[in-house]
Amino acid sequence: MSGFAELFEQEGVGGQQLEPGRKITARVVEVGREWIFIDLGGKSEGSVAKTEFTDPEGNCTVAPGDELEVFFLADKKNEKIFTTKVGGAAAQAHLEEAFHGRVPVEGTVESETKGGFLVRIGGSARAFCPYSQMDRRRAENPEEFLGQSFSFLIMEFREGGKNILLSRRQLLEQERQELKEQLRQSLKVGDLVTGTVTSVRDFGAFVDIGGIEGLVPISEIGWGRVEDIHSHLEPGRQVEVAIKSLDWDKDRYSLSLKDTLPDPWEQVAVAFPEGSTQRGRVARLADFGAFVTLAPGVDGLVHISKLGAGRRLNHPREVVQVGDELEVQVEAVAGEQRRISLAVAPPAGSPAAEEEKGAAAGSPAKHPAAGREETRQTANSKEKQSMGTLGDLLRPKMDDKR
Repeated sequence: MSGFAELFEQEGVGGQQLEPGRKITARVVEVGREWIFIDLGGKSEGSVAKTEFTDPEGNCTVAPGDELEVFFLADKKNEKIFTTKVGGAAAQAHLEEAFHGRVPVEGTVESETKGGFLVRIGGSARAFCPYSQMDRRRAENPEEFLGQSFSFLIMEFREGGKNILLSRRQLLEQERQELKEQLRQSLKVGDLVTGTVTSVRDFGAFVDIGGIEGLVPISEIGWGRVEDIHSHLEPGRQVEVAIKSLDWDKDRYSLSLKDTLPDPWEQVAVAFPEGSTQRGRVARLADFGAFVTLAPGVDGLVHISKLGAGRRLNHPREVVQVGDELEVQVEAVAGEQRRISLAVAPPAGSPAAEEEKGAAAGSPAKHPAAGREETRQTANSKEKQSMGTLGDLLRPKMDDKR
């Protein structure tokens, strides 16, 4: 053996000491009858039990050239034994090694007991997993874990394996930390990602995007005002969200559902053209006027000077209240500034309303005074026409008297 190869054997894999529990990535070089052989670099090889990669039909699920992530378990008779996780009847002898090396073990939750669960590992060994260590959050329904198989870490190994304490939560936290580091390298503000709603509160909803959990504030649920967030979202629902902010150091992340939806202000000039009459609902009042919602996310302002029908108001609440429906007229639209100026539409049948109706039909608009003058002229003309006809009737009679 060359000096380099000897040095490699002494150092282990990648120039580091190969200790139980260390996780590595290795390539499959051969699939044997009972073992899968993996390349550790140089001329060194390791072995993984073939049963760890056999499906229920007995078929091997890996082939030469595939890459595997495995844990170093032990060095026996100059053979380096690796595993994806300790499981099966043959694993009983490896439980203590798994404990010292923090190698995951496979177990099946058999029953619920005081304070936690009884779990069978290594074929026949029984272990205990507290409620607090079964998941990242305390289980609302412990029965859902019964009969299921999971990976665990052995936290305590006493009395030759008669007293074993397990934790699934620590393993989940480790995996989550690895995912978080991957996200930290790739995720950026503005990205769209898919996540799962984990909980809903009055102020917003928490969404897990796989590695981190972010908050969707109630203001970011939609473009319109959300009165009851529970009517929009529920735990377990999958949603697409946009990344608003990322604070990796404080572990705070802000998300948005609203930013994944079309912006209603992009079409506001078409939907609410200047001069048109619209129906809206008073959303809120301010000293200077009333904000009226025309569509979800689109509010216009009726200035206080246009609310009193010519009467001076001290506050809009003197004539309107939040929730009132109003007929309004669009006076000006500034889409880029997200502003719409409104006025209260004139009552139906009023001269102003008739003027607007005529303008909508295509006839030229007339001043109310001009309309009254036109009516007076028409009446005079009819009166003159009537007198002329009466004179024609009386003229022959006057001639006879003369």
